Amino acid sequence: MPEKSPKFRRRAEARPDEVLDAALELFLERGFAATKVDDVAKRAGVSKGLVYLYFPSKEALIEAIVLRAVTPIAERAIGEITHFQGNPRIAISTVMRFLVSRLSDPQVMNVPRLIFREVAQFPHIAQMYRRDVLDKMIPVLRARLQRGMEEGYLRPHDPDLTLRTVVGPLILHVLLSEIFGIEPEGGLALDRLVENHLSILFDGLSVRGERS
Repeated sequence: MPEKSPKFRRRAEARPDEVLDAALELFLERGFAATKVDDVAKRAGVSKGLVYLYFPSKEALIEAIVLRAVTPIAERAIGEITHFQGNPRIAISTVMRFLVSRLSDPQVMNVPRLIFREVAQFPHIAQMYRRDVLDKMIPVLRARLQRGMEEGYLRPHDPDLTLRTVVGPLILHVLLSEIFGIEPEGGLALDRLVENHLSILFDGLSVRGERS
C-alpha cells in the first residue's frame, strides 16, 4: 500500500480539532441538548462515524472542548504559582494577566460561555470542570496564599476564603455579561478589570508598607 502523503496526514491529524470547533459553534448556537452528533458531523464536513471514532459520545465532545482550551492554561498557571519564590503578589498578578490574555481569544472565551449556559441543565459539565481544572488549581493557589502569610508578605487571612476573592471578580465579570447582559462601558475590558482588581486585592491584602 502506498504511503499516505504528508498533506493527507496533516488533514487526518487536524480532524479532531475541526470536529471540536464545529461542536463548540453548534453548542453555543443551539444549546447542548438541541445539537445532534449528525449536526456536528455536517458542520465539520466529516461523517458521523468519524466523529464517533474520535469522540464516543456528545458528552465526550464537550469534555474535549473544555480540556483543549483550559488544560494548557491551567497547567501554566499551576507551574507559575508552584515554582515562584518571593512575594506572591508577583506570581498571582502574572497568572491573572496571563488568564486575561488567553480569554481575549474568542475561541478560549467561548468555553466559559458554554459552561455558564449549560451548567444548570447538565451538572456533569460542572463536575468535569471541577475534576479537571478546579481541583488541581485551588490547592496550589491556597498553598501559595498560606506561604505568603508565613513568609510575611501577606497579612493574616483565611486562605480558603481569600482564594475566592482572588478569582471571584473575573468569574462574576463574565457571568454578568453572559447571563445578564451587563457590561461596563467599553465592553468586557478584561485587561482593565484585572488591573483594577489586583490593585484593590493587594492593597488590602499586603502587610502595611508592602507594595512591590
